[in-house]
Amino acid sequence: MEFSVKLKEVQDSLIQQNIEGWLLYDYRGSNPLAYTFLEIPSGIFLSRRFFYWIPKEGNPIKIVPQIEPYTLDHLPGDKWLYRTWQELEKYLFSIAIENAQIAMEYSPNNSIPVISKVDAGTVDMIRKSGSQVVSSANLLQKYTSVWTGDQLKSHLLAEKVLCNVVDSTWEFISEKMKQGFPLTEYLVQQFMVDEIHKHGCIMDHHPICAVNANSANPHYAPHEATSSTIKPGDFILIDLWCKRDNEKAVYADISRVGVLGSKPTEQQQKIFEIVKEARDRATLFIKEHFENDKEIQGWQVDQVCRDFITESGYGEYFIHRTGHNIGEEVHGPGANIDNYETHDFRILLPGTCFSIEPGIYIPEQFGVRLEYDVYLDFSKGIKITGGIQKEIFCII
Repeated sequence: MEFSVKLKEVQDSLIQQNIEGWLLYDYRGSNPLAYTFLEIPSGIFLSRRFFYWIPKEGNPIKIVPQIEPYTLDHLPGDKWLYRTWQELEKYLFSIAIENAQIAMEYSPNNSIPVISKVDAGTVDMIRKSGSQVVSSANLLQKYTSVWTGDQLKSHLLAEKVLCNVVDSTWEFISEKMKQGFPLTEYLVQQFMVDEIHKHGCIMDHHPICAVNANSANPHYAPHEATSSTIKPGDFILIDLWCKRDNEKAVYADISRVGVLGSKPTEQQQKIFEIVKEARDRATLFIKEHFENDKEIQGWQVDQVCRDFITESGYGEYFIHRTGHNIGEEVHGPGANIDNYETHDFRILLPGTCFSIEPGIYIPEQFGVRLEYDVYLDFSKGIKITGGIQKEIFCII
């Protein structure tokens, strides 16, 4: 997207939201969200503070240090060079308007940490001028989290790889057990790593294979020396993610559960059914609202999912958010499905993708997490990717 188009969209949004302007700020890479929006090339060394002011009307202003005057030369707007801290403050105070709202990468009460990139002292300085600082969270998403058509294609390729790896993994476990091979969580993990790489994909860290009590730890990571041996009757959770090894490719992320035997226990089946219903209710809530052009905030979806698990008597065992944004990083910068770890008030936008992954974790016993991804189409439909697990997989 041409920057001039982004600028016009942002200014229209500022007018609609009655925000005086958006002040983007960075000091030595402290605000990567600003780098993304401002299209600052990666690897460039900028050692001083800079600001980019987008007023709701009129030309932007680049406030940059005299020692690095080239900092924002690729962007439109007037350039104001500062030498001293007094000059910098004078410039910032000159754009402020008493009681006007100024958007920054700030989150009230740090409710969304991924947005809180501007330090408290800089916020204090802007407030000292008489302006009110508000969050740029819903301005930013469109430019950090909305996928291109090529990125959607890369996601669909990645989710197919993951589905194939899941099938291969269950087969691998079955065959090794039939052979009497001493199989461990770590060996299953390494099998998944190799399969993902064989399909031309990469990951930021290795997938999860967790059995029995280990599956009740959502972020369990098997290690070669300490991972558990897999035995008949074991409950197994696998969680895997990957993206194509291409520039701008985006992730897919899924979880599955199975038992090494002909059927799960009654308790395993009961917990599975509750988690599955919670997943489906959250997805239906998204579908009904999105298709009817009703605004959805991330926290609302989490609450739908969480309410059902709580009503089912297992609320204390659902110990993480319902889902996270997905992008070039597996945990992307956009709206999360969260009213537990944070209160994510950001709107779910067309062209974005996130996981739906409720879980119930019974300490010292087992945990069930069912995860797929949801993409919100520009045509107001939703795509569920990564497959839909409807039954506990039985490994014979």
